[in-house]
Amino acid sequence: MENRMYLTAEEVAARYREAISVGTLRNWRAMRVGPPFVKIGKAVLYPLEALNDWDRKHTVTCRDSNSPIVRKPLEP
Repeated sequence: MENRMYLTAEEVAARYREAISVGTLRNWRAMRVGPPFVKIGKAVLYPLEALNDWDRKHTVTCRDSNSPIVRKPLEP
């Protein structure tokens, strides 16, 4: 994505391999959910650093497959 500081909605959709569509981004903006964006006139832009932060916030960390599973005893 070169050295851009902002991405368009189309570029954001491509970044996430179309798993998040332009329409979904539009809906999220209307509901004020999803990644942060900047609106300049009619242009909607997504700051690259904000997308990277959003990715980190939504990263799922898995436990090591060799570590034991700790279960709490059931309460009577």
